[in-house]
Amino acid sequence: MGQLEGKTAVITGGSTGIGLATAKRLAAEGAHVFITGRRKTALDAAVEAIGPSAATAVAGDVSDLADLDRLYDAVRARGRGLDVVFANAGSGALATLEQITEQHLDQIFGVNVRGTLFTVQKALPLLNDGASVILNSSVRADDGVAAFGTYAASKAAIRSFARTWANELKGRNVRVNAISPGTIDTPGLDAVVSAEDASVTKAQFAAGVPLGRIADPAEVAHVVAFLASEQSSFILGANLYVDGGENQI
Repeated sequence: MGQLEGKTAVITGGSTGIGLATAKRLAAEGAHVFITGRRKTALDAAVEAIGPSAATAVAGDVSDLADLDRLYDAVRARGRGLDVVFANAGSGALATLEQITEQHLDQIFGVNVRGTLFTVQKALPLLNDGASVILNSSVRADDGVAAFGTYAASKAAIRSFARTWANELKGRNVRVNAISPGTIDTPGLDAVVSAEDASVTKAQFAAGVPLGRIADPAEVAHVVAFLASEQSSFILGANLYVDGGENQI
């Protein structure tokens, strides 16, 4: 513990799932975490769970640039710059090629691609020397699961961003890396499938994982904490799979 003592972190989509688990972990390591999300009630509950002295919530939508400006205004007002950005907010929905609509495409790319891009771009003036930027991609970018085409394409874009931005920001001593979680037991997964199908879907995904189960969000948070810390000081432009071996063996 204490690897991030005195550091400042931003976590988008920080009120539930992977984002909340990561906020708790980074706070436990000594960071002050700024979390954002669209639902104020969920953010308030998250701050209580993280610890009010260690967390600040700013409600907003990452696809709305004015909301991102408000987030970074709050970070700027704290006066300590920014050491960690975890661009985690994401949106997903099932649709086959025949079923994809403009609304479906715009929603997913608006949050996952546009939101990630401007989350990082607007953080640039605040990034301290040695800062770490972590992007949340997905194993779905690789595996061609039916009806996940739009989501998978958006996450492939995230992986590409990590490579390009790592190259662009290395001169500032800012490291950019990505993670690719497998199937994680989060409210986001429950939202993609109907309640009655959730247990069946999770069991199907678990059957394809060499470790025989899907992951807890805290297991992803551990990897983000590693990338946020100096323990990963020689890792740049990488994509760390947190998938129980699903895409590896």
